[in-house]
Amino acid sequence: MGLEGAGSSISYLIRDPDGRSCAAFDEVLADTGTQVVLTEVRMPRMNAIMES
Repeated sequence: MGLEGAGSSISYLIRDPDGRSCAAFDEVLADTGTQVVLTEVRMPRMNAIMES
């Protein structure tokens, strides 16, 4: 994630609560100051709602 040079930063990451992303992935993001927000189960439109 080389966004520092672009003058941007990531504040939130919206992801599904499935098993593909492990807790270690969330810990790495937390170390960079990024908050992981989990979508609810069976809410296909929630990503669009949270991004608006």
